[in-house]
Amino acid sequence: MVNALSDLMVVQVARNRELYEQRFSRGIPQGPVAKIGAAPNRRGTTVTFHADEEIFGHHRFKPARLLKMVRSKAYLFSGVEIRWKTEIDDGETPKEATFHFPGGLADYLAETLGKSSTYADKPFAGTVEFREKFNVPGKVEWAVNWTPSRDGFTQSYCNTVPTPEGGTHEAGFWAAILKGIRAYGDLVNNKKAGQITREDLMTGGCALVSCFIAEPEFVGQTKDRLATTEAQRLVENSVRDHFDNWLASDTKSAGAILDFLILRAEERLRRRQEKETARKTATKKLRLPGKLVDCSAVNRSGTELFIVEGDSAGGSAKMARDRKTQALLPLRGKILNVLGAASSKLGSNQEINDLTQALGVSLGSKFNVDDLRYDKIIIMTDADVDGAHIAALLMTFFFSQMRPMIDHGHLYLACPPLYRLTQGAKRLYVADDAEKDRMMAKGLGGKGKIDVQRFKGLGEMDAKDLKETTMDPGSRKLIRVSISDDEPGETADLVERLMGKKPELRFQYIQENARFVEELDV
Repeated sequence: MVNALSDLMVVQVARNRELYEQRFSRGIPQGPVAKIGAAPNRRGTTVTFHADEEIFGHHRFKPARLLKMVRSKAYLFSGVEIRWKTEIDDGETPKEATFHFPGGLADYLAETLGKSSTYADKPFAGTVEFREKFNVPGKVEWAVNWTPSRDGFTQSYCNTVPTPEGGTHEAGFWAAILKGIRAYGDLVNNKKAGQITREDLMTGGCALVSCFIAEPEFVGQTKDRLATTEAQRLVENSVRDHFDNWLASDTKSAGAILDFLILRAEERLRRRQEKETARKTATKKLRLPGKLVDCSAVNRSGTELFIVEGDSAGGSAKMARDRKTQALLPLRGKILNVLGAASSKLGSNQEINDLTQALGVSLGSKFNVDDLRYDKIIIMTDADVDGAHIAALLMTFFFSQMRPMIDHGHLYLACPPLYRLTQGAKRLYVADDAEKDRMMAKGLGGKGKIDVQRFKGLGEMDAKDLKETTMDPGSRKLIRVSISDDEPGETADLVERLMGKKPELRFQYIQENARFVEELDV
């Protein structure tokens, strides 16, 4: 891939005290492998490349991002020495550095936690080769500790590729920890250990998990989530025995961790009880001009709030919803762009007040994700430019004022179709023009001419169409809004460029990215 996207790539191999070289341009060899001279003091392979400016323009790599990646590789390959050198002076990264971490992920966790107090003097860490127990290639390495000093986190990798959305290896790891801590609770006759859930484990648990497996399967092209089913069994069974032994060998740490987790479980159950009690009278307390149509469930788990634009869309959605678990909040037009808006303006904006009251939360630093009255917050707007703008304004609002809601995976985008195709008794919903053209050429398998209906907005869809395509969990599609594992502040900078008060930043962004646009809806 690098070769194909580089206008110049040079590979040099030092072998048997001789230096060999081959040059490429856009993936095409510029000549055969050539011997270019003696190399008595060199060994190994050097790859030099220059990104094709016809594709990437004058894009430059960010040393800080590369440095972070290099450090993580040194941790993931414990014992390997990586030497870093750059000529770019960005004021953040060193010109030269050497990374060598014999302790692997245990060293990584110790550096990440710094001086934070922990419930175990030493983390639960280890490495298991899968051949030892399952006679298959690969291994798993892990390090975890619990701390009251900061929020928990899980960083997982498969074959050194970061998997920010987790996957089967991460699920197997936490399953082993959960079963182990519950078993230890039974061993010491603490019946409250049965209340502990994975959520409690991860609240204050700081974990690093790295597995190496053959031919891994990922969800999507970005490889954010591991999907290899076998990885869960391999990791869980590899970690479980070691965790049981670790708890038994360090009863002081085991007891401290168990007490902490029971407190977290009791706090979670108390808040749930309060939320269920509050929900019973919430509708009476809320006087929302935004016309909140609440659901009847008393437990937050499984509930959904659809934020829709306009009363017409709200009318169809009200008829299409599941009254027990699905609530609606119609908004009037476009909400305030909160970037740069004064706090007094936020407090006096009716649409924002409706949103915060319906969600049961406060803004900014006072926001608490546990106060959310719904499990999923779903932005459901028309599949056109105005709908996309409203969705962008809402996402900007949630990002700037309720960021933990996104981090905990509560924010979603609905995916309403743009067309309905009908051919005889056959009916199909399609999301865009490309899919429509493809199905028109292919046919639906029915008889007669294909009838095409374009939905100009959600208000034009009847309740049956809206339920089947956009609201029914069994047939709909949702996009979870998430923030990739980027450099600190990078997402905030991008949001500021696109949604902030400075139009010159947007103009610059358009200039830099206009050549990548294939379709315009104007």
